[in-house]
Amino acid sequence: MQKNIQPSPWAEENDPIQQLALEECVKRQRFDNAVSVLVLPAGGAKLASRFAALGARVTLADRAERKQEIEGRVLAAGYPDHIRFAATELPSPPAQDPAAPYDIIVFRHGLCKLPYARGKQLIQQLMQQLKIGGKLYLSIIGLHSELGEGYAGHEQSIYERWGKLSPAMARKYDVRDEVCLYSERDLFLLLLESGASVLRTLTTTWGNVKGVAVRV
Repeated sequence: MQKNIQPSPWAEENDPIQQLALEECVKRQRFDNAVSVLVLPAGGAKLASRFAALGARVTLADRAERKQEIEGRVLAAGYPDHIRFAATELPSPPAQDPAAPYDIIVFRHGLCKLPYARGKQLIQQLMQQLKIGGKLYLSIIGLHSELGEGYAGHEQSIYERWGKLSPAMARKYDVRDEVCLYSERDLFLLLLESGASVLRTLTTTWGNVKGVAVRV
């Protein structure tokens, strides 16, 4: 019997930032039939399939051991010619990527696994993999979400914030290591300090934070 029927706070269904990314793909398809998208990490390949259905060329980046699983999902969805798998060490994008630069990058989650300074380096790396005018869609676990309850780094500034979740939250979400949780203001600062032009930030009903930035 399933004990916890509560949906995950980072579930793909009805994710507002992913919907914005899909809408951006539709806009770009009107002018260019070769819109390129990077989704990191791959998740269940549902988002990639939605992009592929719009005619985009999609790269799914994830751990090498997920290659067979992901390619099986892509084949089952019917988009093997539109979606390719690229192995990488998460949360970083592929080091050598012939499909880059991209029109759209969706970074679904993983930034919280890095201290702020390293997270900034990763965002800079992602921005370099965008075309000029390309957009980054970013999701981060929120400091004021459920996972922030009893979080060890709650009172630290974003530059110093690095700590473990409370024992209850660590058990519930199976997050055992130190993490860096973000407020919406922290996310805005991260994007600015990474050299991105911030188009939008938002906080979801879960308390998680999301943003859209463009490479200029």
